[in-house]
Amino acid sequence: MFQPFDPRNSVRTPYLFFTGKGGTGKTSTACATGISLAEAGKKVLLVSTDPASNLQDVLEEELTNQPKPIPHVENLYACNLDPEEAAKAYRDKVVGPYRGVLPDSVIAKMEEQLSGACTVEIAAFDEFTSLLADSSIVEGYDHILFDTAPTGHTLRLLQLPAAWSGFLEESTHGASCLGPLSGLSEKKDIYNRTVEALSDPERTTLILVSRPEESSLLEASRASQELKDMGIQNQYLIINGLMKTYTPEDKVSSSLYEKQQNSLRQLPEGLKQVIIYSLPFVSYSLTGAERIRHFLKQYTLPASQMNIEVKKRRLLRLKNVINDLADKGTRVIFTMGKGGVGKTTMASSIAVGLVEKGHKVHLTTTDPAAHLDYMFGDSIINKLLTISRIDPEQEVNSYKKEVLSKVSQGLDEAGLAYLEEDLNSPCTEEIAVFRAFADVVDRSEEEIVVIDTAPTGHTLLLLDAAQSYHKELARSSGEVPESVQKLLPRLRNTKETSVIIVTLAEATPVMEASRLQADLKRADITPQWWVINQSLYATETKDPVLKGRAMAEEPWIGKVEKELANRCAIVPLKIEAKTGYEQLKAYLG
Repeated sequence: MFQPFDPRNSVRTPYLFFTGKGGTGKTSTACATGISLAEAGKKVLLVSTDPASNLQDVLEEELTNQPKPIPHVENLYACNLDPEEAAKAYRDKVVGPYRGVLPDSVIAKMEEQLSGACTVEIAAFDEFTSLLADSSIVEGYDHILFDTAPTGHTLRLLQLPAAWSGFLEESTHGASCLGPLSGLSEKKDIYNRTVEALSDPERTTLILVSRPEESSLLEASRASQELKDMGIQNQYLIINGLMKTYTPEDKVSSSLYEKQQNSLRQLPEGLKQVIIYSLPFVSYSLTGAERIRHFLKQYTLPASQMNIEVKKRRLLRLKNVINDLADKGTRVIFTMGKGGVGKTTMASSIAVGLVEKGHKVHLTTTDPAAHLDYMFGDSIINKLLTISRIDPEQEVNSYKKEVLSKVSQGLDEAGLAYLEEDLNSPCTEEIAVFRAFADVVDRSEEEIVVIDTAPTGHTLLLLDAAQSYHKELARSSGEVPESVQKLLPRLRNTKETSVIIVTLAEATPVMEASRLQADLKRADITPQWWVINQSLYATETKDPVLKGRAMAEEPWIGKVEKELANRCAIVPLKIEAKTGYEQLKAYLG
């Protein structure tokens, strides 16, 4: 359907930026590209700016922030820029002048304002901008590949004049995910040159990496359009993990193949204008130069894995999670996790399981890609279950209007433009949606409330901080409704609330979920369960390629079970779409 990706024939620019949602295979694709170009005689630098980077794992080489040669691959160099460290240095620089001047409680609030994902992304942008500004590095390579590209939101923000003014030193509206940018103001010219380089099709190619799955392709389409709007037109799409064949007598194999083909038949219109390549679904872990070479040659299964046997761990299932929630009398249940891991399905299945035990349950979500109207369809729903859907777009628009009406007085045009863009940050949506969630929970005292797609610990702390900002600094600030103030302590009460982290048994989803858990613990919230979803390891597949992938899941399942989770359950991969009340019971076995 799509031509195989061969970097030697496809890459024509010195800079390559790889982007895509977590777990799509950005790092392995970037490494494959780097190895291919290096072995074609090009001198290549591979740079990761991903906070959950596994670049060193894929290359099997310890990395620092300084380029180093990769053994066994002549001409290939790599470095691992740590945006978390850069973000910490950035916070210290911005907050430092206020230490000893403002109360400690205010300093803590300021630091939290600078602890979000957007701040880390700004810091990552600063890191690779600094690298590109170093002529001694840039001129020494034929190609520089960046694993993880900036979003359109970050690029738009950096182009706004107000980002370089004193606006944020004088006004804090309480919704910012980014916080002051004054600490970076001296780099304005360098940033402008970097954004120009990104927009130059002679210098830069943006490579979108997606799985052949509906949610992943929709995210790629959104990112593609957002970055085109920023002037980054030179784009490729790589469909990673495409099954080339299947085993007809193996239900898991044949169903997964058909599911992928169906997703590709419904390819978003925005992606049809992009040059598309493919990389295969493989049985083996993509670590080490030799396996990466196999990957680029479209080898799906090493001969040594033709007759592998997967040793099974004895893990709890979703019904054990539901039994635990029911036995403890939990009243509020949050499912949390990164996009594409199946939070909506898990939340819906938990709600159905509790209803089957005789409990009255209210289920609500904000997920626009898999909302509950689709999940339950026209099926007959048990009278004990009520469902609502919060519209993120509507809630965000309402919240933006509220904030702008309170703080826009006295702002000049540049300041207002910055404020409006700042309100486009991901944290704004989390805050707006969480306020709506709080209202639902406040109205549902007599029901168990199951909430799909919850905010991060960072957002919870921002909400907690907003009133303190208003009181202590006398600055304009978003109001925190009483329902939100009541819900924050409730979330921290493990007798009343349970947080369930949903992940996949793969490197990036597990590492991102680990960061999410650390984020929540900063807000004094400890997840009670982890659920490993869509697991091939937990199926009975006989297909040799899928069995190989099942074996590759095992170490990540072990990491979750032994190192990360208080308690852990696993859900086998269900190929057929399980929609409708009765069908969702399939997850309860």
